[in-house]
Amino acid sequence: MSATLDAVERTALLTAALRATESRRPDRLYDDPYAAALADGIGPELLAEIHAATFPPGRERTLPSTPDYNAIRTRFFDDYLQQAARDPQTTQIVLAPAGMDSRAYRLDWPDRLRWFEIDRPAVLAHKERRLAAVTPRADRRTVAVDLTAPDWEDALQAAGYDPNVPSTWLLEGLLYYIPEADTHRILRRVAAISAPGSRIAADIVNAAALTRPDMRALLDVFAGWGCPWLFSTDEPEALFDAHGYDVRAAQPGETGADFGRWPDTVPPRDRADERRVFFVHGRRR
Repeated sequence: MSATLDAVERTALLTAALRATESRRPDRLYDDPYAAALADGIGPELLAEIHAATFPPGRERTLPSTPDYNAIRTRFFDDYLQQAARDPQTTQIVLAPAGMDSRAYRLDWPDRLRWFEIDRPAVLAHKERRLAAVTPRADRRTVAVDLTAPDWEDALQAAGYDPNVPSTWLLEGLLYYIPEADTHRILRRVAAISAPGSRIAADIVNAAALTRPDMRALLDVFAGWGCPWLFSTDEPEALFDAHGYDVRAAQPGETGADFGRWPDTVPPRDRADERRVFFVHGRRR
């Protein structure tokens, strides 16, 4: 990738660096043997900035642990996608955006599955270069287009996506980086090409995560990279319900979204002014 990175490229390389670090742990929640190559030399530098903000020397941590969060998120969505793939009716999975995700390469998938990755051309080109010698374990099809483009649905269907049969969508590391209007627009467009019974999963933060003073150091890092956190919701179920989905929202640390790694207490949903992250997952009505 270019030395001058845009916001999309920074967050993709950061995630790859986090996954590479997790994969070196003896108690790792998953193994991503391709993450280090995908992170390039820049991903670790970005991770060092996050680590310095999260774990300031000589002071107690007050920010949520990004490494633990990312490890839990990756494993949670690994399990979610593999569970979906075990359903005989699941024939297509879409990652939007795909970033430096290597699930098509590091996990096993049924032969009937078509695996679609949507992302900007520079992101997908970097991945193709880094993984040129690796064969994906799925029928992987790339769609090199920005999700803000007016015709990405056409490009997806040209790659073989069928809007008339159920699909599974993963919107990972996306919604808090885009304005509220764009969040609704993307959910509306995804719903429009998802048959009834289609699955969807995403992560999203609540309002306090954008406003609490103890989040400022982390938020400032992302803002300094040109990718500030912009959107939040305290009612993720209602957000997705408005676009035709019945979903549940789990917080890291809750049963099924912990894996023995979340280091903080999990505040009840009815407690106000607590920073939260939600793993949203459900189906299209």
